[in-house]
Amino acid sequence: MPALTIRNLPEETHRALRVRAAEHGRSTEAEIRDTLEKAARPEGRVRLGSLLAAIGREAALTNENVEAIQLHRDQTPSAPRPSKHIFVGRHGGRAAFWHCRDAALA
Repeated sequence: MPALTIRNLPEETHRALRVRAAEHGRSTEAEIRDTLEKAARPEGRVRLGSLLAAIGREAALTNENVEAIQLHRDQTPSAPRPSKHIFVGRHGGRAAFWHCRDAALA
C-alpha cells in the first residue's frame, strides 16, 4: 500500500488532527487517512460506471441491446483531427502563426 509523507505541516494543524483523532477514538494516522479519503473521494461524487448504468436503465436497454450496439458500432480508428496554421501577426520581423488542431475552432 502506498505511503505518504507530509513535510512542513504547521504545528497547529497537527495538534488539531490529534484532537480530532481523540474525539473519534482513533489514532492520528487513522484520522488523517479518513480525512484524505473523504476529501479525495466524497460520498456524493458521480461515478462514471454508475452514471452509465443509470442511463441504460432509464433507456430500458437490455443486455441484448448492448450486445447489438457493440456488434454494429464502427470499429475503425478515428482519423487525426485536422490542423491549421493561422497568421496572427508579426513578431521581430517574422510571421507569427497560431497552430489550431481543430479547424472548426479557427
